Amino acid sequence: PIKPPGTRPQAAAAITPPRVVPSAPPEIRPAAREEAAAETMAAVKRAYLAVYNWAVFFGWAQVLYFAVDALLRSGHEGVYAAVERPLQLAQTAAVLEILHGLVGLVRSPVSATLPQIGSRLFVTWGILWSFPETRTHILVSSLVISWSITEIIRYSFFGTKELFGSAPSSLLWLRYSSFLVMYPTGISSEVGLIYIALQFIKASEKYCIRMPNKWNYSFDYFYASILVLLVYVPGTFSCPRYRFMPESSTPSVCALTVDKLTLDTGSPHMYTYMLGQRKKALANSKTA
Repeated sequence: PIKPPGTRPQAAAAITPPRVVPSAPPEIRPAAREEAAAETMAAVKRAYLAVYNWAVFFGWAQVLYFAVDALLRSGHEGVYAAVERPLQLAQTAAVLEILHGLVGLVRSPVSATLPQIGSRLFVTWGILWSFPETRTHILVSSLVISWSITEIIRYSFFGTKELFGSAPSSLLWLRYSSFLVMYPTGISSEVGLIYIALQFIKASEKYCIRMPNKWNYSFDYFYASILVLLVYVPGTFSCPRYRFMPESSTPSVCALTVDKLTLDTGSPHMYTYMLGQRKKALANSKTA
C-alpha cells in the first residue's frame, strides 16, 4: 500500500527479553532464615543473662565488702547498717530469676525457684527490715557473709559461662563445694533470726489483721512466721538457699537434677545426695 506523503516510517518495537530472577529452592531459604533468627535470639539471650549475672555479682561483692569493713571497724552491731540498701537491692534482684524461668530463659523450674527466693526475701524484708531489733544480732553478720560469698561464686560462675561458654575449673570447684560451709552457716543464721524476731513480732502485732473487718478475714504474722520456721525443718535437707540451680542458658555437664532436689525436699538423706552429685559433677568436669 502507498503511504500518504509526510509520514515517517515507524521503527520496529524493541523486544525486551523477560527477566529471570534466580531463586533458591523454597525449602532452603526459610530454613536458613529461621536458623539465623534462632542464632540472633540465642546471642541476645546470652548477652542479657551475662549482664544480669555480672550486675548482681557486683551487687553481692559490694555487700561482702561493706560487711567485712563494718565488722572490722565497729563489730557485728554495725554490719546491717552498712549493707542494708545494697543487700536489699541484690536480694530483690533475684525476683527476675522467677521471670527467667517463666519465659524459658533458664532451665530452672519456677516451682523450685519461687520458694527459695521467697524465703530469702522473707528474711530480708519480713524480718530484718521490718523489725529493727534483730539488726544488731551477731547472726546478721554470719547471714550476710554466707549469702554474699555463695552468690558471688554462683553469679560469677554463670556469668563466665554466658560470656565464654565454660567456666574455669577453680570456679567450678568453688561452685560445687562452697555449700559444704556456707549452707550450715547460712541456714542456721536464717532460722536463728526468724526465731529471735518472734518475740518482737508478737509484741508489735505488725502486719496482723484482726476481726471484725469488712473483708471478714484475719491474719496473724506471728503464727505465719512460726509456719515458715516449720517449713525450714524439712526444707533444710533440700539446700534451698545454696542451690545448684542454673541462672544460665548454656547446658552444663555438671548441672544437677533440679527436679530431684525439689521432689526429695525433706529427705534426711538429701545432704548425702548432694555430696554424691557434687562428686559426680566434679568427675564429669575432669572427663569433659
